[in-house]
Amino acid sequence: MTAIEIAGLLALGGIAGFINVLSAGGSMLTLPLLMFLGLPPQVANGTNRVAIILQSTTAVAGFRRLGHGNLRVSLHLAVPAVMGSLLGAWVATWVADAIFELVLIIAMIGASVFMLLPQPKLDTNPLTPDRLGPVIYIAMFLIGVYGGFIQVGVGALFIVVLYRMLRIDLRQVNVFKVSIILLYTLPALLIFALNGQVRWGMGLILAVGNVTGAFVAVKVNLSEKGAQWVKWITLVMAGAILIRLMVY
Repeated sequence: MTAIEIAGLLALGGIAGFINVLSAGGSMLTLPLLMFLGLPPQVANGTNRVAIILQSTTAVAGFRRLGHGNLRVSLHLAVPAVMGSLLGAWVATWVADAIFELVLIIAMIGASVFMLLPQPKLDTNPLTPDRLGPVIYIAMFLIGVYGGFIQVGVGALFIVVLYRMLRIDLRQVNVFKVSIILLYTLPALLIFALNGQVRWGMGLILAVGNVTGAFVAVKVNLSEKGAQWVKWITLVMAGAILIRLMVY
């Protein structure tokens, strides 16, 4: 790897880590970057998980130090997501490159459209296990399948389930989101690694950037104005990457 490539991984990883904790869409930047650096789609997909795990670990630890989080509820939500991620990651290891690239483009467009939609102002309540039910567990399983397969834009799905359906505060959405992503990404990474689809060196360099961005994001933790500028930075960068992907 060249110095420019390393610098690119660190810089974009930092931006992605910040975005992933406070909003959604960081993998819209890092996954295509790994592909542009020459990794096959499945290998880029697996390698991206190294950074996601370390970024999520940093965020979870940071939130816990600040007194945020509910381990019991997180585990309730994570169990079906973990089961789904095993299926999603397994499918991702053998799907054809052309199909994966098409899914990536569709996912990036879908996530960008979702980010442009205004978030409704809802009355929110703390999340407790008694508020969970079959519909939520099925939704978490499907999020796990999607996240295990590609991860891009998965934060938008958490907003739908946790904010719009369960009506919990957006700050707490971020806390639950990083905990669940950490738990379901661990088995997904194992599947990619067992199939030889992880480049650990590139993944760890990217992770240094992601961890730095996640550390800063925990300190900021979602404010309404902050969410807006994070969203627009993500959309501008994702738009440029989409154009590049379409001629890739």
